[in-house]
Amino acid sequence: MKIKEIQAVKLNMPSRVNKHTPPRRPSWVESAEVANPMSKYPRFKRHRSRWMPKWGDVFVKVTVEDGTWGLGQTSFGNPVATIIDGHFAPMLAGENCFAIEKIWDMMFRMSKPYGSLGLTSCAMSAVDLALWDVIGKIKNQPVYELLGGPVRDRIFAYATGNDTDWQIELGFKAVKLACPYGPADGLSGLNANEKLVAETREFVGDSVEIMLDCYMAFDVEYTIRLARRLKPYRLKWIEEFLIPEDIDGHVKVRNAVNWVSLASGEHLYTRWPFKQLIERGCLDILQPDIYWVGGITECVKICHMADAAGLTVIFHGGGLTQYGLHLSAAMPNTPWVEYFVGTPPGVPLEETKPFEGETVPKDSYIAPNEGPGFGLEVKQEWITPYWV
Repeated sequence: MKIKEIQAVKLNMPSRVNKHTPPRRPSWVESAEVANPMSKYPRFKRHRSRWMPKWGDVFVKVTVEDGTWGLGQTSFGNPVATIIDGHFAPMLAGENCFAIEKIWDMMFRMSKPYGSLGLTSCAMSAVDLALWDVIGKIKNQPVYELLGGPVRDRIFAYATGNDTDWQIELGFKAVKLACPYGPADGLSGLNANEKLVAETREFVGDSVEIMLDCYMAFDVEYTIRLARRLKPYRLKWIEEFLIPEDIDGHVKVRNAVNWVSLASGEHLYTRWPFKQLIERGCLDILQPDIYWVGGITECVKICHMADAAGLTVIFHGGGLTQYGLHLSAAMPNTPWVEYFVGTPPGVPLEETKPFEGETVPKDSYIAPNEGPGFGLEVKQEWITPYWV
């Protein structure tokens, strides 16, 4: 079945929830300080919204000869949509939609003049996800069946966010905290970070796992120092403590910290940097983002490399979307998924989902829907060209 058209699109969906439960209080994301790569610059320190681009999401619609279409998704708006519509779409029209590996390789190679990582990798991800969706629809199968069938019937889900009381009320048995402070905050910030983790451990007790997300904010010395301070609180892992390009720094942390697992990878693109981290023995848990790293096709390769090295893969945001859930259900070394909770406490998770056919965690477990494709119930009339 040949590809007829690839197009960057937007979704204009009506609200699907009639009931709107009032929140008990604002979400932690509205005001909480979170350590980040720009924390060293006072003008941008307080919140990521002060420096992150406001480009929005991009969807991709792939239509094949018989009119079947699939939908993919990624981030970073205009520049990514330009790569899709201005380069990939005309080059890939007429290709066999089942030739997933060929199409991925074509996108990777044709983007070499301007680089295949970062924004380009995001564009590749959206096209790849749309292709998996359309193949699932053609075959009338969920994507996890296309990937070999489910390894597990349900997947353990952990919550990310600092409204821990609400997450525990929702039934989560593992929580990941966003670390508030980094090297720019000195000893007082170090003390405050320990206080947050200590209070969380006291609140959740010994039957709930705790992780810490550091969002590329630290250096080697600070990471080692904080890890030592947090040793009594039995963290399951410390995540994304350095900028992802600093592979030598990851090695230094690994050599100094052997009592807690180390995790990273959401801001790495394609399998090649993951290969380097695996070979250097830097990490215990790899965390690619399915929207950014190159889609399902590349994630499968990363999972296989990690599996051969005895490592676990837990996709960044993998429990929030059917894309991540279908993939996590099918891979042998993806036992957990991340579920980011940024909506206000008191609002049921069912009311926060944009698509019909999406699933939410119950008692810290979640399962993908049954498809076909990714099973997203999106109507054609909701889809408009990105460039209007």
